[in-house]
Amino acid sequence: MKSAMAKDLWGSPLRAVTSLLLAALLAWAGWHALEWAVLDASFRPDAQLCRAHREGACWGVVAEKWRPILFGRYPFEDQWRPAVAVSLLAGLTMLSAWPGSWRRWLVPAWIVVLSGFVVLMRGGLFGLDYVPTNRWGGLPLTIGLAVVSLALAFPLSLLLALGRRSSWPAVRTLCSTYIELIRGVPLISVLFMASFLLPLLWPAGWQPDVLVRVLAGLGLFVAAYVAEIIRGGLQAVPRGQTDAAMALGFGRWAVQRDIVLPQALRIVVPALMGAVIGTLKDTSLVTIVGLFELTGALGLALGGDPVWRPFYLEGYLFLALVYWVLCFGLSRYSAWLERRLKAG
Repeated sequence: MKSAMAKDLWGSPLRAVTSLLLAALLAWAGWHALEWAVLDASFRPDAQLCRAHREGACWGVVAEKWRPILFGRYPFEDQWRPAVAVSLLAGLTMLSAWPGSWRRWLVPAWIVVLSGFVVLMRGGLFGLDYVPTNRWGGLPLTIGLAVVSLALAFPLSLLLALGRRSSWPAVRTLCSTYIELIRGVPLISVLFMASFLLPLLWPAGWQPDVLVRVLAGLGLFVAAYVAEIIRGGLQAVPRGQTDAAMALGFGRWAVQRDIVLPQALRIVVPALMGAVIGTLKDTSLVTIVGLFELTGALGLALGGDPVWRPFYLEGYLFLALVYWVLCFGLSRYSAWLERRLKAG
């Protein structure tokens, strides 16, 4: 492999010159990036110092604005509540990622943690001040939207994938129509319909919260994509296994539950993790309907403060680092799970 790589890089005079030029370009860009981001950067939360040293990055904006970026418009004195809530949700998510914890107690654990998440964020109980959902934001809203929408989407996607392969024409047509209709429109249009169109269809005097509507739209959208991933896994399971199980007396649902679905889900682990990462990043679109997750919270934190407004670039780089840590962790977990389940 090393010899093949060396041949690709230095196998001819043209390749050698091109490799040297690219290496020089990368070294030049890397040195200037290091100089701007570290050597000439300002790390103190001092806007005057940052303006005096414009040749370097101003990471002081992160030190000054990290709380409104991570927690949005949530009341300052109660920001311990979203911190505890997102820690509980992230902790249970990581525990659920360990195959040894896949037991029946995990379902009630999720019910308890999600209920605790809502109670901590919303308040109104146990002496906690009430905080409306339009003041939720930042990292807790990003993680909450991604986790809850995936939890809502997965059972529906299983039913859609099985229904699209059903022998009943009506069920197959209904599931196929839903999947193709949702996959044929962008997520922004689904969020707009869930936020502004659906309230027109509800009975007068009853308006679900905007966060509930966004979760419903996001869950329905993700379910259509995950259903196609699962259907691909179902098609990869040999038909002979189903026929053999039916010949041994297994019922139709028992065959799907105990034989086909475990194999299909193992096969599509990489694609499923790609859908999870995509959903996490797609939560940034909810800003257009008035919910301020990480990117929206950054706009609120810097947009209304003329002192720190010029340092948007450093703020977005900080958010990029947060998203990269989350997505890179998910990709590494996916690779580990593929090796453990031999899903390659």
